[in-house]
Amino acid sequence: MTFKVATTRDLMNAAGEPIFDPALFDLLKANPGIEWEWLPEDVTEITPDIAARYDAIHINLPRVTAASVGRDDCRVKIFARNGVGFDTVDLEACKTKGIAVTNTPIAIRRPVAVAALTLIFALSGKLFKKDRIVRDGRWNDRVDHMGTGLTGRTLGMIGAGGIGQELIPLARPFFKEIQVCDPYVEAEVFQRLDARKASFDEVLGAADFLLVACPLNDETRHMIDADAFRRMKPTACFVNVARGPIHDEAALADALSSGEIAAAGLDVTEQEPISPDSPLLAMENTIITPHALCWTDECFDDIARTALQSILDVSEGREPVHRVI
Repeated sequence: MTFKVATTRDLMNAAGEPIFDPALFDLLKANPGIEWEWLPEDVTEITPDIAARYDAIHINLPRVTAASVGRDDCRVKIFARNGVGFDTVDLEACKTKGIAVTNTPIAIRRPVAVAALTLIFALSGKLFKKDRIVRDGRWNDRVDHMGTGLTGRTLGMIGAGGIGQELIPLARPFFKEIQVCDPYVEAEVFQRLDARKASFDEVLGAADFLLVACPLNDETRHMIDADAFRRMKPTACFVNVARGPIHDEAALADALSSGEIAAAGLDVTEQEPISPDSPLLAMENTIITPHALCWTDECFDDIARTALQSILDVSEGREPVHRVI
């Protein structure tokens, strides 16, 4: 029987080409029984009809709900997430149906770590403010936009999983100290990386740059709330490259406008796309990118290669790597 595979259309650019190297689809040709196509529908959620047509779905943003896989004619054997997050997939529903869910945690580590540093450097150097004064013909205003040096400062991190452990060695030469809150990582890991394991309160109080790099779950949702911002230094910058709902966006806007913190760099927002009415968009002390700062050709090629290999493995009866369930 043919093993039917679809890739969701949000992985296609305006020219109708994949946003990664098209040659990567050759991986699927290793199994002559695989039949691949772009998903004909452009959807925000996998429908039961779609799940009844395919054995595997290479998926980016569309949600997978209990209803997606709830019918008896559900054919899907694997949802291969094109990325590290899986909060858009109902894992319990897939587990009940015996459907594998995979992600690509290794491929994303270096690109997201570099994206985090990009935001930190842009905030510390006041990059966008300096760009703006040049474009506005205010060259001599540069004396009013002094940057913040890093060698005497502390980087505080919430989360030290794969991305965090990739980032610490990259950031270490620039900072006086790195403090990290992650109760699930052993102290020996931090010793090896020359970082200090600290409590949540300690990190909030010490950080000159507070970086969020942890998963979104019930424990971390709105972890960075109004109280957390109040406990930070008024000179501190907040950076989130993980998931938007980890911070309370209304509280962040209040903290920025009141001067409780100095600035923010966000590659993620609570609502994506961010609402055009968000007060953050009018603030000059924010940098906001569209959950895509890590998107490079290398990044997307590596992600797609991992996801498509997982599909090939399942099609040939092998256990896929990076299986979430």
